[in-house]
Amino acid sequence: MGTVEPIRNLQDIRKIEEILEKRSKRNLLFFTIGTNCGLRISDILALNVKDVKNKNFLEITEKKTGKYKKFPINSKLKPMFEEYTAKKSLDSPLFETKFKNRLNRVTAYFIIRSACIEAGLDDNFGTHTMRKTFGYHHYKKFKDIAMLQKIFNHSSPEITLRYIGIEQDEIDKSYSNFII
Repeated sequence: MGTVEPIRNLQDIRKIEEILEKRSKRNLLFFTIGTNCGLRISDILALNVKDVKNKNFLEITEKKTGKYKKFPINSKLKPMFEEYTAKKSLDSPLFETKFKNRLNRVTAYFIIRSACIEAGLDDNFGTHTMRKTFGYHHYKKFKDIAMLQKIFNHSSPEITLRYIGIEQDEIDKSYSNFII
């Protein structure tokens, strides 16, 4: 699989959302959580209905780091959660297969990868693309690398910039704009 890239173009994100919505609300929802919250796929897939139903904040303990994380559910996700969980049991996994098993990361990878291919994206994309996409667009909007570093629990701003692909973008831009 290798290193994945963020989706830098907002139109490409909308195109992927349209593709996923045609396939299922489940697939659209887990993509939207990934791109709007910056969670790892393991944390997204571990969510249960009770974690999001009638909630204003999402509270998790990160699987990778064991750290507690709490943040508000944004205005895009709130109505999606309400609609998606309306007839679901509080104790059931948020993302289930048609056999009522918890959706796994391999299936999630293929869902995201195939949507990216259908959208005409040919870079290396996978489930971690959602987290990197969140980071990339969060940085572009707020220009606050310290906040993003804290959100991602990275040890330095340099790691965060490299992680979201800004470092290489800035290097490329400097070369393109440097002419003697």
